[in-house]
Amino acid sequence: MSRTVYVNGDYLPEAEAKVSVFDRGFLMADGVYEVTSVLGGKLIDFAGHAKRLARSLAELEIRNPHDEAEWLAIHREIVAKNDITDGMVYLQVTRGNPGDRDFAYPPADLAPTVVLFTQSKPGLAESPVAKTGWKVISVPDIRWGRRDIKTVQLLYPSMAKMMAKAAHVDDAWFVEDGFVTEGSSNNTYIVKGGKIVTRALSSDILHGITRAAVLRFAAEAQMEIEERNFSVEEAKTADEAFATSASAFVMPVVELDGAPIGNGKVGPVATRLREIYLDEVRKAAV
Repeated sequence: MSRTVYVNGDYLPEAEAKVSVFDRGFLMADGVYEVTSVLGGKLIDFAGHAKRLARSLAELEIRNPHDEAEWLAIHREIVAKNDITDGMVYLQVTRGNPGDRDFAYPPADLAPTVVLFTQSKPGLAESPVAKTGWKVISVPDIRWGRRDIKTVQLLYPSMAKMMAKAAHVDDAWFVEDGFVTEGSSNNTYIVKGGKIVTRALSSDILHGITRAAVLRFAAEAQMEIEERNFSVEEAKTADEAFATSASAFVMPVVELDGAPIGNGKVGPVATRLREIYLDEVRKAAV
């Protein structure tokens, strides 16, 4: 059965969904994206994703083609048309099609290109890997300096994923000036002496929507949080570690560069935070 894809106001069979070869997303990676998880047919933390989308577009001076209510209606419609119970909605907005290739931005009134599609992931929240944890490697962070903008420039994260695959592990953690910035597609944390340690928000990392929710829930559960840089060596001596993202939720990390973290098994803090997060976001899902 063919998926239904949204392109610039139309819901189309995926085989009929097309954008111009002159679209700046294709030619210049001039666009942004969001991924919103779906559990039980409902959108998880949608308001956070809509807010970050608006920020990313504003940072790149791309016109936001819809308000939050319109975005929500489109998301709900594409979930319904594709009968998604558990999965994800991918949304991409580019600067659009100026009709030719040029480094200079086209006029500000150019219509952005909007694409959405779904991915069905039955049992998304019941991933067996959450019981065993990820093994990760560290790789140099050589990305551009505006990682806070969720752009479609994902070549190096893709390369990092392939480095991890070649090393027979689950993911890669980026390292800059000796400190972990984030994972290839997630925010990163360690737990030491009962404290949750994670890098503070800046242009160095993506302002994760799941990150914000998890830290809020952790604070409400009286867990101590310290926002600061941590090194690879500190992570190796931590009691436990984990990562967060819209699709992995809270994912324990049990090994870094071949060294076990803590006892090399999933820790209690990550386990509890995953339980709290999934419970709370399911209740608030739209």
